[in-house]
Amino acid sequence: MNRLLIANRGEIAVRIIRACRDEGIETVALYAGPDHGAPFVAMADQAFFLGGDTPGDTYLDSARIIAIARRAGADAIHPGYGFLSENAGFARAVQDAGLIWIGPDPAVIAALGDKTKARRIAESVGAPLVAGTPGPVDTPADALAFARQHGLPIAIKAAFGGGGRGLKVAWRLEEVEELFESATREALTAFGRGECFVERFLDRPRHVEAQVLADRHGTVKVIGTRDCSLQRRHQKLVEEAPAPFLTDDQRRRVHDSARAICAHAGYCGAGTVEYLLSADGTLSFLEVNTRLQVEHPVTEETTGIDLVRAMIAVARGARLADDSVPAPRGHSIEFRINAEDVGRGFLPTPGPIAVFDPPSGPGIRLDSGVVAGSVIPDRFDSMMAKLIVTGASRDDALARARRALAEFRIEGVASVLPFHRAALTAPEFTARDGDLRVHTRWIETDFADRLAKAVPPHARVAPGQPPALIRIAVEIDGKRHELGLPAGIMAAAASGAPAAGTMPEPDEATVTAPVSGTLAAWQAEDGTMVEAGQVIAVVEAMKMETRVEAHRPGRLKHLREAGEVLAFGNTLARIEAKDDP
Repeated sequence: MNRLLIANRGEIAVRIIRACRDEGIETVALYAGPDHGAPFVAMADQAFFLGGDTPGDTYLDSARIIAIARRAGADAIHPGYGFLSENAGFARAVQDAGLIWIGPDPAVIAALGDKTKARRIAESVGAPLVAGTPGPVDTPADALAFARQHGLPIAIKAAFGGGGRGLKVAWRLEEVEELFESATREALTAFGRGECFVERFLDRPRHVEAQVLADRHGTVKVIGTRDCSLQRRHQKLVEEAPAPFLTDDQRRRVHDSARAICAHAGYCGAGTVEYLLSADGTLSFLEVNTRLQVEHPVTEETTGIDLVRAMIAVARGARLADDSVPAPRGHSIEFRINAEDVGRGFLPTPGPIAVFDPPSGPGIRLDSGVVAGSVIPDRFDSMMAKLIVTGASRDDALARARRALAEFRIEGVASVLPFHRAALTAPEFTARDGDLRVHTRWIETDFADRLAKAVPPHARVAPGQPPALIRIAVEIDGKRHELGLPAGIMAAAASGAPAAGTMPEPDEATVTAPVSGTLAAWQAEDGTMVEAGQVIAVVEAMKMETRVEAHRPGRLKHLREAGEVLAFGNTLARIEAKDDP
């Protein structure tokens, strides 16, 4: 293996490039139009333009990717995570082209990537499971029938997806059919296939997973566990290793069943077996991710195993020494640094990064795909970087994390840094009493009010306008502080005019886009009467759907067509009051 093509973008492309350099392997990058100035493009030995701007015509175009690999003289492809990483057809096409696929065999991806087949494999080896449909369901009515038979809540899940996309949880019967359609659309956009199945959803569970590494000679090794319970919209925000506060029996069941599932499937390479653990101790198999996980660095930090280099070694035919579980070394916590507005419900905020000043020091690792001046595109994932903090114990890692997060500065786009700082003040998460009380919906339920009080909405500017700042140093009580004021604000204040770049105030009938993205669908017809709180439209941004609700009752008038690209604050519709002429 001399030259490896990376079929991905952002921080994971940077991570793979670094591993290849350590191995003495040349790298080939691919990039979509919005990524032309990204760090990974400059870091690679070669970089080729994919000729498009959207996931479908770039990082999901398997034929184009393989053609570039041949043109570049690559002899291997690493898919990273997301995009085509769990696409059996792509893996097979790579192998048919005479290239080395860095991942499990296509048949294994097909078996475990199909969530319904994975459930059957888990059941055959005795892994714990909750009730679910035996295969994808055909219609929203079928999903509703399952909910009526087994009770709520239910999870509607993309059969060929992962990473939280194409996953919707229904808590009321009246929302099941609409959420089924939403999950289908989201799965089709993210993975190219819209089939969904349904299973019971454990209320207030922790998310626990096992990192697995297997060779091509039959050895399956569980590297360790992780806890990934801090999520919003089923997207992980904080992950840690090893998973804390498990009983010896729970940890043994996770280790044993994860190894058995992967051995039964003939797994090779790095993969993750995921579980839900309810408050009453019920453990249930969730899925297998047949790829490298976003959160793999916390396992690397607590085991000393470079998982990307291990994947390359396995693809070259290396043997694992044994199947023992290594004892963890200390504790590691990963904070995903996403371009999202915490004060507006974690809405993605694409745009230019004016300042990107990460922390450093003992126990600090940063895996980043951006630098100051980078632009976060609205067509792709919102993650900018990952901050990984490691200490001798969980308490030590938490203390270092507080220091690191306080040092981290990002300006120009909103970020989730304020959430991370707030979460480290919550006793449910810090668990100094030994009782971890977070769960997969903790952010959206138990913590929501505290978060809203702690984090105001991020200041927004007009579409396409970077937030030009005037910096003024002031001294308060003997300490130097730096203020950043929007350019033109003082002149605007003197004249009484609105500051340049600010959004005009809409009138009370206007419905605006809550996020930059694409108007995926209207949920209420033009001219119909709607009620306050009714979902009237869906905007797709960064591969996630955001529902737009009516802010008042009245008659809906569409001002945009489905498929239009929107900027934050663009007018979508008007809702005329019932008593208006």
